[in-house]
Amino acid sequence: MYKDISLSFERNLATQDIIQKTDIEAVKQSVKNLILTNHYERPFHPEIGSSVRSILFEPINPITANTLTRLIGEVIANFEPRARLVAVDARPNFDDNAYEVTIGFYVVNIPGELVSLDVMLERSR
Repeated sequence: MYKDISLSFERNLATQDIIQKTDIEAVKQSVKNLILTNHYERPFHPEIGSSVRSILFEPINPITANTLTRLIGEVIANFEPRARLVAVDARPNFDDNAYEVTIGFYVVNIPGELVSLDVMLERSR
């Protein structure tokens, strides 16, 4: 059983503790955090992270989407041992100036359930 704290820091009304994310939801949250973390952003672990956010300032085209797909796959394979990656698909959304990313993976020790995580990546100023 995998457990992480919820990053919304909401309280459980019964116990007054921070709500926990468990199993699939914990791994989904971790994958999303890895994608959005830059190198040198985590104290004492400068190697953890990706350059996904810097790629978002490149022109939106299929070549950049391919690079984004590769970077996301690398960061998940390198830093999330609880996820066994199946597929990453980054599609450019020209109208919203963003990428729609779909990540498919299996959670280790939870047999047979393919998890799909949809993330909208857009640059922020």
